[in-house]
Amino acid sequence: MNEHYRPTPGTPMSDLDTPCLVIDMDDLDNNMDVIANTYQGNGAKLRGHSKNHKTPAIAHRQIRRGGTVGGVCAAKVSEAEVMVHGGIPSVFITSEIVEPMKIARLAALADQAEMLVACDQASNARDLSKAAQARGVEINVVIELETGLRRCGVREINAGVALAKEISSLPGLRFRGVMSHQTIPEMPDREDRAVEAARTIKGVIDLKEAIESEGMPIDIVSTGETWSYDVAAEIPGVTEIQGGSYLMMETHYGYMTEFRYAAKILTTIISTPRPGVAIGDAGVRAVSSLSGLPTVFNYPGVTVEALDSDHSVFRVDSGANLNVGDQILLIPAQQDAMVSRWDRFIGLRQDKVEVVWDIQARGCHN
Repeated sequence: MNEHYRPTPGTPMSDLDTPCLVIDMDDLDNNMDVIANTYQGNGAKLRGHSKNHKTPAIAHRQIRRGGTVGGVCAAKVSEAEVMVHGGIPSVFITSEIVEPMKIARLAALADQAEMLVACDQASNARDLSKAAQARGVEINVVIELETGLRRCGVREINAGVALAKEISSLPGLRFRGVMSHQTIPEMPDREDRAVEAARTIKGVIDLKEAIESEGMPIDIVSTGETWSYDVAAEIPGVTEIQGGSYLMMETHYGYMTEFRYAAKILTTIISTPRPGVAIGDAGVRAVSSLSGLPTVFNYPGVTVEALDSDHSVFRVDSGANLNVGDQILLIPAQQDAMVSRWDRFIGLRQDKVEVVWDIQARGCHN
């Protein structure tokens, strides 16, 4: 959206064309600093997930701020291509890549940066090996263990050990370690998060130990996410945390108060058709409703009642005041889907434009 709109630095937020995707730079820096401070002196580091921001400039900012492995995760080969071409030196594709053309593209990237990829079957490992040999490169492979999402990953320890042996025997591949990904329901406290992280991550630690007992060294145990960014780092053996949502935040992580809502949609009220109702100029195409309706930021008594393609319907409680021309900030329930709708971030500091970043991996689905 707003394909050609690029405000100049110094423009006040009140003068921005809406709807637009904005980042509060102070909040963004706070979120990066939480990570840098958490992992300072810790054996585990963040490998930030670029699918959440899709922007090499932000990935570089994360790495410079500290607490990371010096690289990122990506969900797709096309996303990884944007990160590598944007100068990120290490990219871990946390999805299995099986289609021949995509494997060839992955091998081409391995000529330019350290490339890691998830794997859960021997046939895929053999295809990766053939592509690496044809290109004359080395592809780093990490075995994924399924730990509750019912998606990709080996299901049993024995299967993981057998796959590690297969990968280790194949030319062009370097077996690096194991990974897992998990979720947590509701809004837990820290003790609940620690218990659930220990329970779900135990399997990947068990797999690591089983593989090592067969004489195959492991240097990567990549697991954890925003909800477990701190507690997973305390589990012996974990080396990387795949956090992503913490960076810009969404309502589902509202219980993690150390992080701030950095990314929001700025919308303008265009109509007040009747008492208690106001209409904004941002709808589903701007903010997404993949995981529910957005929340209004710092405007007591005003809530989002509905979204259509290009409009939001606000309920305005008695005592709240909302007029045509007023600006509202919306916090998404799920931010990667929102970010994918936009061509650029507008970075604000103290309500003035500081920077504009192109979202270069927008629409990278392949």
